[in-house]
Amino acid sequence: MENENTRITITLPTNAYFMSGIRDFTLTMIKNTTNFPEKWAFRFQSVVDELCNNAIEHGSSPGSEIRITFVYKKDDFLEIDVEDTGTGKNQFKSEDLKKLFSSRKAPGYVFTGIRGRGLVKIVGEWTDEITFTDRPEGGLKITVKKYLKNARQSQAGLEQEQVKNNYITINTPTS
Repeated sequence: MENENTRITITLPTNAYFMSGIRDFTLTMIKNTTNFPEKWAFRFQSVVDELCNNAIEHGSSPGSEIRITFVYKKDDFLEIDVEDTGTGKNQFKSEDLKKLFSSRKAPGYVFTGIRGRGLVKIVGEWTDEITFTDRPEGGLKITVKKYLKNARQSQAGLEQEQVKNNYITINTPTS
C-alpha cells in the first residue's frame, strides 16, 4: 500500500467562483503530504490556480467543465493534470502550446503585454516537468510534476536544478 499512488479527481464548472476551493484544497494537500517549506506550498498552489484559470478562460466554453487530477506518491512526486474541453475561445493543439511555451521560455524573450506570463513564469519555473497532450475527445491535458525525493532542499533552501527533456529546460528558482 505504501508504494501506491493516491489519485483525487475533481470536476468543476467553468466558473472562477469555484477556484477558491481548489486553491484551499491544493494548499492543504501540499502541506499535509510533502516536506516543502510554506513558501513552496504557496507557489505550487499558484501553479494549480494558473492552470485551472487558463483552462476556464481559454480552453473551455462557459457552461462546460474542467477536470483537475492530483496524483501523489509518498516521498516521490506530486503530479497535477488539468484538462479542458477544447471548446473555449482559444483552441490550441498540444504542439502549438509546446511551441508557444518554448519560445517564451527561451533566454532573451521579452514579454511585451500585461498578460501571458503565467504558464512560463509561474508554471514553468515552479515545476520540474510539464507536458502538453491532446485529449482524444478534444481539448488539452496539461500535466505538471514536482518531485519530492529529498525535496531538493539544502540548509539554504531549495537548490537550483535543471530538468531537461525533448523541448523544455526548467529552472527551479532559489528565491
